[in-house]
Amino acid sequence: MIDYKGKAALVTGAGSGIGRALAQALVARGAKVVCADINEDGVRETADGLGADALAVVCDMADHDAAATLIHDAGTWQGRLDLVCSNAGIGLNRRLLKQELDERAERLFEVNLFANLRVAQAYARWLEASGGEGRLMITGSENSLSVPAAVKGNGLGLYGATKHGVLVMAEWMRDEFASGTVPLDVHVLMPGAVYTALIEKHLPDPSKAPPELGLIMPERCAEIALKGMDLGLFYIPTHAHLADDMKPRMQGVSDALKALGLS
Repeated sequence: MIDYKGKAALVTGAGSGIGRALAQALVARGAKVVCADINEDGVRETADGLGADALAVVCDMADHDAAATLIHDAGTWQGRLDLVCSNAGIGLNRRLLKQELDERAERLFEVNLFANLRVAQAYARWLEASGGEGRLMITGSENSLSVPAAVKGNGLGLYGATKHGVLVMAEWMRDEFASGTVPLDVHVLMPGAVYTALIEKHLPDPSKAPPELGLIMPERCAEIALKGMDLGLFYIPTHAHLADDMKPRMQGVSDALKALGLS
């Protein structure tokens, strides 16, 4: 189990949902946490609830300079930065054939995908300069792995593309850091349905969630995330059905190999 006492962490998207729950769970285990979010009221509420163990920072992860500034400020606060939870994300529901590649689509990729790369790059530079060791957990999604059965038909194609990109990017990051000189462990959190603002606007009462959705609360997601890091897992899924949702893709590839005479 990771000992967070005396350690410092940064959590983006900490104004609500999974990010807030991660910040609370880390403080409960002894960490000092920088809580970052674009939602000023939300992130200050998170930090205020954690007292002197937390610092609120308001930033927009779509801003190309935000990651470098955030990593610098977070590392300076306690003179160290042992964990970064790159968790900020936004949603978009629209069928692909009707989706315009407009500012909303660009912002989706900036926040959900490219911001994670900028955070990783800035954190690696900071660790290299400080001589420290670090841990990075990026929040993907069940959409990183498949078209989940429970949300088919909900117009999540472009959102799913950002989250699938997160997974592939994290896999390549793991490979690069393993063969490089920066001591940075990488994890990817892949939540199924978690009761966050993205779901709340469509489902005001979580008790009315359909059973097949497997809805969990943010606190449970944070518990699984920290356990996954304790165990040194790269892939950290939150629901058992993620494995089942992947089966059609794997079977499709297997069937194609047979049909092509390649297996």
